[in-house]
Amino acid sequence: MQLETTINGRPVPLTFAAGEFLSETLRRYGYLSVKEGCDTGSCGLCTVWLDGSPVLSCSILTARCGGKEITTIEALQTEAEEFGRFMVAEGAEQCGFCAPGFTLTVLAMKRELVDPDEKEISHYLAGNLCRCSGYQGQMRAIKKYMGVK
Repeated sequence: MQLETTINGRPVPLTFAAGEFLSETLRRYGYLSVKEGCDTGSCGLCTVWLDGSPVLSCSILTARCGGKEITTIEALQTEAEEFGRFMVAEGAEQCGFCAPGFTLTVLAMKRELVDPDEKEISHYLAGNLCRCSGYQGQMRAIKKYMGVK
């Protein structure tokens, strides 16, 4: 099967097998920042943006992505590095395995939510379960990054 899509701002025709999930397809095409963790849509490691919204790519069939804009962390390096500095400043660094999906979720949250409280931030992050450094340091980093108290 084949379809046209845009990945990180560039048109990319994708060839894929019937029943293949987007995370498998993206990794096969070299987008290795897209990690496969639980393969059940529970951990958030496979998070990418689909038309600007974070989605779990291990739960979306590639066949449903025709004509869509897919964004991986490779396209958001400047923002990701900026957020990474906030994480380091709060002692909340993560391993390279879970950081891309988590960071994409935080960057999407910054675009979507205005002045969120801790409950809203926690709710937004509910789909990202892998947190190497715990939750409190990350919450401090996210709040500072988003400019909320």
